[in-house]
Amino acid sequence: MKKKYGLLTAIAMVVGIVIGSGVFFKAEAVLKATGGNMPLGIAAWGIVGLIMIVCSYTFAIMATKYEKVNGIVDYAEAAIGDRYGYYVGWFMAVIYTPTLTSVLAWVSARYTCVLLGWDITGGPCMTIACFYLVASYAMNALSPILAGKFQVSTTIIKLIPLMLMAVAGTVIGLINGMTVRNFTHVADASIGVGGGLFASVVAVAFAYEGWIIATSINSELKDAKRNLPRALIIGSLIVIFVYIFYYIGLAGAVTTEALMESGEAGAKLAFQNIFGPVAGSLIFVFVIISCLGTLNGLMVGCTRGMYALAVRNRGVLPDTFKQVDNVTNMPTNSSVLGVLLCGFWLLYFYGANLTDPLWFTPFNFDTSELPIITLYAAYIPIFIMLMVKEKDLPAFQRFVMPVLSIIGCIFMVVAALLAHGMAVVYYLIVFAVIMIIGVFFSESKAKDYAAVGQSVKP
Repeated sequence: MKKKYGLLTAIAMVVGIVIGSGVFFKAEAVLKATGGNMPLGIAAWGIVGLIMIVCSYTFAIMATKYEKVNGIVDYAEAAIGDRYGYYVGWFMAVIYTPTLTSVLAWVSARYTCVLLGWDITGGPCMTIACFYLVASYAMNALSPILAGKFQVSTTIIKLIPLMLMAVAGTVIGLINGMTVRNFTHVADASIGVGGGLFASVVAVAFAYEGWIIATSINSELKDAKRNLPRALIIGSLIVIFVYIFYYIGLAGAVTTEALMESGEAGAKLAFQNIFGPVAGSLIFVFVIISCLGTLNGLMVGCTRGMYALAVRNRGVLPDTFKQVDNVTNMPTNSSVLGVLLCGFWLLYFYGANLTDPLWFTPFNFDTSELPIITLYAAYIPIFIMLMVKEKDLPAFQRFVMPVLSIIGCIFMVVAALLAHGMAVVYYLIVFAVIMIIGVFFSESKAKDYAAVGQSVKP
């Protein structure tokens, strides 16, 4: 696959994948989790943002040393070995990336339905979700250059409503006293600080997730060993600043009680309160575009999931899934499988969260949050082996940042366990079954693949 992306696209991948639906989708969830405690909610945004910065910095260290096919798989492989790299790649290809992508398709459809005044769980919403999913796949599979330009464009567009709310909401809220009122008033004081913080941290984690998928294009990134680390750090800093500033602006737009009661329409209500019904609805269109930009970035990872395993001669039918189309320079077969997996997880999300009664009792877990628990757990051995192997690194990069990263990962896992309880057990059962299936495809179908690093060069 050719070197076709520059630094701007890589930064747009990080910012564009992370900033999207989560900041709108989870804002009311954070308030409900904290009982309307705005400072506690901001603490959750800051804590998870700090963990993202620390982990992205540690992976940036590895990005300066390793460049093959797919960042996270490469790092797992270099740190621990081929087999661990395979299982991380299998998890990313079959569970993590398609679950997030399918949820983003629904969230994009959800906000479209909010704008149109339609039901967010019925047939029309799911039809729109399927359309968005297929359209995003088609653009990435048929024209990756166009998909890259779309990523940059939507990243710029999505910052418009966030910054408008951040600035206007903060100024107006300080003038009319709404900001002070929301920061000093707790809607539901019965919710404890500890429980509220852990629950909100898990909700916020979805809003920050996806940045690691930006490493999936490292073999297609010009001067990747320099540009990918820069993109991870710059992108992460932009995300944290925008998220916290937007959340403060939201406190000046509407009361916490109104946001908690409005649910999916909370963001629309806030924009209309600040900019009026017409302008507020128009700006809300940018929210939908923001979600679609995130969907596009996640689809970039989906289309390359099985390819990252196939070029190592592992996974399902490696000879089939490592083929790259001569015209589009895309792994077409891997792309098709990626969108099919997204379709499966979209159906699972619908049946586990939106139907009445739910279809999969007791396996009705939230696929937008729980895969995070296994992702952060998978990071820990990589960070440990970074400290063991990379003896040429200075102490700060070899020990300080990896240790902080490990602490952050453990915190995220514990927060998910406390917030979701038994749902974690049922998720882990499904996770175990899928990983056991992966065992049957774990053996390399060739004696070696030492040429992988060279085969991806233009």
